[in-house]
Amino acid sequence: MRKPALLYLIVFLLIPTAHGQKFDDLAETPPMGWNSWNTFACDIDEALIRETADAIVASGMRDAGYVYVNIDDCWHGERDEDGFIQPHPERFPSGMKALADYVHSKGLKLGIYSDAGSKTCAGRPGSQGHEYQDALQYARWGIDYLKYDWCNTGTRNAPEAYTTMRNALYAAGRPIVFSICEWGDNQPWTWAKDIGHLWRTTGDIINCWDCIIDHGSWKSPGVMQILDKQDGLRQHAGPGHWNDPDMMEVGDMDTVGENRAHFAMWAMLAAPLIAGNDVRSMTDATREILTNREVIAVDQDTLGIQGFPHKKENDIEIWFKPLAGDDWAMAILNRNAEARTVAFDWAEEHVEDALKNRRPHFDQNTFQIRDLFAHADKGKTAQPLKISVPGHDVLMYRLSKQ
Repeated sequence: MRKPALLYLIVFLLIPTAHGQKFDDLAETPPMGWNSWNTFACDIDEALIRETADAIVASGMRDAGYVYVNIDDCWHGERDEDGFIQPHPERFPSGMKALADYVHSKGLKLGIYSDAGSKTCAGRPGSQGHEYQDALQYARWGIDYLKYDWCNTGTRNAPEAYTTMRNALYAAGRPIVFSICEWGDNQPWTWAKDIGHLWRTTGDIINCWDCIIDHGSWKSPGVMQILDKQDGLRQHAGPGHWNDPDMMEVGDMDTVGENRAHFAMWAMLAAPLIAGNDVRSMTDATREILTNREVIAVDQDTLGIQGFPHKKENDIEIWFKPLAGDDWAMAILNRNAEARTVAFDWAEEHVEDALKNRRPHFDQNTFQIRDLFAHADKGKTAQPLKISVPGHDVLMYRLSKQ
């Protein structure tokens, strides 16, 4: 018997008694990286991935924290005669192991995509019935991250399907971040904490400010639509288990302000920061947003607390997020198309994170105000704030106790 077939037979025989867990000490802060789907869909190959890895390094994104280079759907070829999945021979002629080695040589990590059904969303071979075999292949290749989709699953039970792949990854022995992508249909926030490191809360994002694109059998929500769908979910997020409002469209929105607001609100949500633009040709403005370390620090804060809206009025939203060291992040989001003037009397506003029992007590404490996009100090909370917020834009502050 050929050695690969023998090895798979051994793994297969162990499946009925195999138990596992997710790998601990991964994704203690929200994962940061890049994914191919938003810009390239199925038009991918190894040259693109290598060029993107190079651009992530050259742009400063790697040093800002973006480490995962994630290949989405359509990398697949066929399964070999022993059932092991292979990359497409023309698109990835050097193989996934060589590509992983290249990405790793850049100080980055390689992610890959599969599906819990018989086929992926683009019709490539899915992992159903091959979970342990695929996990073993990913480990051999040196994969670091798996996005696991939910197309063509029929009547399959979601917790069972994702638990099976979690166990397979654990049995293969290589620590891999496990990204659950069943679009929030089965409320994964209620069951996925011990299965995956992050779980999608909505359908696939689309690069519009506040719209829903109807594709017939499914819909794509815009940035504000996805933001609204995070209501009521923050209690489920924390170190090692994150709500995932999907990859970012930063760089693909209509204006710099929309890109900035999108990025700021994902940071306030303690969301995974997975870029989806073409980083090889992004503008300086997009690069500056994506590599803004002061905003990234809010997302990556060690407390791992998801932010919350304190006040919503006339399409102006004021959000807060508790940070380590008694600091707070604040975002003033203007969903209107026109600029709005916002007044905020610190002493009169009783900001409270009831879930985490945290309060800044602005009536008793004074905080230094740091503008995270202007990279400048803007006074203190001893005086009321009155400021104009451009349309479809955001102001974002870090408040440090004096």
